Amino acid sequence: MIGLGSPLMGDDGLGLVALEMLRAEGVPEGVILADGGTWGLNLLPMIEAVDRVLVIDAVHGGLTPGQVAILEREVIPRYLQTKLSPHQIDLREVLALAEFRGTLPAQMVVCGMEPESVEMRIGLSPVIQRSLADLVDAVRAQLEEWGRRDEISPSIHVPAPCMN
Repeated sequence: MIGLGSPLMGDDGLGLVALEMLRAEGVPEGVILADGGTWGLNLLPMIEAVDRVLVIDAVHGGLTPGQVAILEREVIPRYLQTKLSPHQIDLREVLALAEFRGTLPAQMVVCGMEPESVEMRIGLSPVIQRSLADLVDAVRAQLEEWGRRDEISPSIHVPAPCMN
């Protein structure tokens, strides 16, 4: 499980806050929590090393701020764009590279939330703070669904990214 975002950009940091909530509450055995922050291309080896990945992040989808969004593998954006700097690489480009290399995990889900405000400031907006429990519940529901699949098919497992 990878939490993404920048705590210096307001609600963009919600993935990291949710990740820390999950860390404090505990997760099922075999699930490793990774603070991906704004790692960009450094996420590629972690994503390529697993069969299943769950990403927690702010998702701009035109929803109401604080509304949870679940994106399955088929609809998660992945494409390459011209960048001014290699520091601009984000999850879309990392996923496109993994797909190009044939190493994109078979099972991927983004559990996200529509941000209210992404601007230079520390801390989440009140609406996001009030809604974070809903996001954590959605993450737990996804882990439970994957766990039930594991009981049916032992060949599928909850992956452990190579970095914490």
